[in-house]
Amino acid sequence: MEYENIVYSSADGVATLTFNRPKALNALNAALLTEFSSCLDAIDQDESIRVLILTGSGDKAFVAGADISELAKLGPLDARFFCQLGHDAIGKLQNLSIPVIAAVNGFALGGGSEMALACDFIYASESAKFGLPEITLGIIPGFGGTQRLPRLVGKNMAKEMIFTGKMLSAEEAMAIGMVNKVCQPEELMEAVMKTAKGIAAKGRVSLRAAKAVVNSGMDVDLATACRMEIDAFALCMASADAKEGTTAFLEKRKPVFTAGLKG
Repeated sequence: MEYENIVYSSADGVATLTFNRPKALNALNAALLTEFSSCLDAIDQDESIRVLILTGSGDKAFVAGADISELAKLGPLDARFFCQLGHDAIGKLQNLSIPVIAAVNGFALGGGSEMALACDFIYASESAKFGLPEITLGIIPGFGGTQRLPRLVGKNMAKEMIFTGKMLSAEEAMAIGMVNKVCQPEELMEAVMKTAKGIAAKGRVSLRAAKAVVNSGMDVDLATACRMEIDAFALCMASADAKEGTTAFLEKRKPVFTAGLKG
């Protein structure tokens, strides 16, 4: 797949998607969001991909936010279209059936934080900065930040970040539960890839079932969520990987999960 604003590669079940507008600090514009959405469609149809890593080109930014030069020209209707484009792309990211890890290597501001929040978890460089500074431009987060951030870090902390527009260091973001791990800049991708490969070695069915149940269960009552878990557990037990996993445990060997999604 060839793109102008992103770079995509895959190997050994792990795909890497890199936002690639380094001169604009990888800022999100309509063209990038369109390519990003198209790439996610292709990834979701590729059964060989088990984990996706998101990162930004260069060492300054993951995604520095929306492209202000494009945003400043928008009228209300254009702004609504752009906002919907971002929501659609980032919503597609969150709903991707495979695990997604954000490798935040620099600024993740505005749309960058919103992009990272839609991933399953975040590893960050010590030089990373997080924030939703839209309030300083007279606007509000428009790609899901007002909704995903409070669900992750709590309503009061999210309000403080959104109302003040302040930036958090990687360590501060980890302290409030936004980031899972902070790494030396030169060690970030190695740490992310190690985790991604460990996840990719697990079964396709169980990985997708686990992600689906965790995500869906957050939006319903506990009893309903537990029933969803029961159904997903039964589905996993119908897969060849469940047979391999339990047999390998009893035989005291490492399991080799090779089952596909189509039986």
